[in-house]
Amino acid sequence: MDFPLSPRIGATAEPPIPSVRAWASRYDGRAGPVLDLTQAVPGYPPHRDLLAKLAECAGSTATASYGPIDGEAALRAALAEDISGVYGAPVATADIAITSGGNLAFTMAMTVLAGQGEAVMLPAPWYFNHRMALTALGIPCVPLECRAEDGFVPDPGRAAALMEGVRAIVLVSPNNPTGAVYPPEVIARFAELARRHRAWLVLDETYRDFLGAGQSPPHALFGDPAWRENVVHLYSFSKAYCVPGHRVAAIATGPAFRAALMKALDTMQICAPRAAQTALAWAIGALRGWREGNRAVMAARAEAFRRAAAQLPGWRLDALGAYFAYLRLPAEAPEAVATAERLAVERGLLGLPGPFFGPGQERHLRLAFANAAEDAIAAVPARLTEG
Repeated sequence: MDFPLSPRIGATAEPPIPSVRAWASRYDGRAGPVLDLTQAVPGYPPHRDLLAKLAECAGSTATASYGPIDGEAALRAALAEDISGVYGAPVATADIAITSGGNLAFTMAMTVLAGQGEAVMLPAPWYFNHRMALTALGIPCVPLECRAEDGFVPDPGRAAALMEGVRAIVLVSPNNPTGAVYPPEVIARFAELARRHRAWLVLDETYRDFLGAGQSPPHALFGDPAWRENVVHLYSFSKAYCVPGHRVAAIATGPAFRAALMKALDTMQICAPRAAQTALAWAIGALRGWREGNRAVMAARAEAFRRAAAQLPGWRLDALGAYFAYLRLPAEAPEAVATAERLAVERGLLGLPGPFFGPGQERHLRLAFANAAEDAIAAVPARLTEG
């Protein structure tokens, strides 16, 4: 006898990465070792001093008990100072709350924002876990198509025509899955659009540590004190500090949202992992130089992928940035899901087909090159074109 489960979870898409990795179980190794470019993970270990600090903090009785609902004060203060430096505008400790990872930060933000029947706008292609969270929460999604000819940068003008019933607009920059970086003026226009419609702007900048060195601030939102009225900023420590398994992220926002967020924080996590928070509070200041070095490593891998893509007849590199390359399939290739399965089974190359990221992506494949050294990236053209 079958007993009923939540229809919202039933309607939620299956996790994409395990699905693609399951295809690889049929790979016979003929093209060499499996080259897994499915997941956005750093391809180098955490700094040895951070590992030592994590071990020290995990072994302390001080971090074994419950902590503050909104996070360790030292980490909140260190991140506020870091954000203020990056964006050249004051962000306060009181603006910061710490969460158990970026996906939970997004889920809690959506829980706070959207009421019965209120929708959230997601530019498509989207980060699949964002779409999955909305489905699981029963929140309608309004897709905003982003076009290859625009570099997959969303158009605020086109968004304006879709705002009816929208409670929040979500932007991810640098983008997952495309790697596109949204210009500051585009982000500013979306902030104006959201304010005009009494909506919220949710800005996920998980990958902002991998923007080009010496670039101007990613946006000027924090320079206007009114940002606290309708902006929610998401950040994750997983990528910059190579600690995705420790599940630590952050939300920056104003007092009204924060007061409501405290209910979600207490309900869904009580507190984020305390040992990792303590170690990261130290790492923000102590490992700045190491983080800059990692930015250069990622930039070199991006350029290595650009060179590799130039060797691919019929393929087109539609976007590249942060951890990701977004490739258009050759005209003669099957649709993306069939192509991705064939590559996994016959060539041992694992990438995510475009339909996992929303409608209209049947001709695209995302490859996350961050965890691949440059010699592995150089092997990608042969995997894509042989056999």
